[in-house]
Amino acid sequence: MVRFKHRYLLCELVSDDPRCRLSLDDRVLSSLVRDTIARVHGTFGAAACSIGFAVRYLNAYTGIVLLRCRKEFYQLAWSALPFITYLENKGHRYPCFFNTLHVGGTIRTCQKFLIQYNRRQLLILLQNCTDEGEREAIQKSVTRSCLLEEEEESSEEAAEAME
Repeated sequence: MVRFKHRYLLCELVSDDPRCRLSLDDRVLSSLVRDTIARVHGTFGAAACSIGFAVRYLNAYTGIVLLRCRKEFYQLAWSALPFITYLENKGHRYPCFFNTLHVGGTIRTCQKFLIQYNRRQLLILLQNCTDEGEREAIQKSVTRSCLLEEEEESSEEAAEAME
């Protein structure tokens, strides 16, 4: 039996309108990418990328998208992403574009890259703070979210230990 190898494209959906990200759906995004591949690369590109193509992860709040496609044809999908200039959902058209952050062989490598990317973005955000109050507000929100994650993990471990 032969295992089919995949590539994962970690992308960021960049838009000025926050409603664009909140109205995001994996089916809409999948059809948009498939249509763009067909428009750019024709029927060969559409057929080659349709096998094994999937939206594996979608975060509507951050705009992070993880696309999976076959290893042999990931460059077709990758090269079609810059041609996506709008997102159409529920009768509304939102201007946007995709920023490809990383191409990886596993979901785990994409997760590791995303953690490093978010840390770098947070450092840039803290360096660009204008006053001390802004900096403290960002640090409190990050600390609060980290504490909530630790509490959830410890409660899950306690529940597993009770079983």
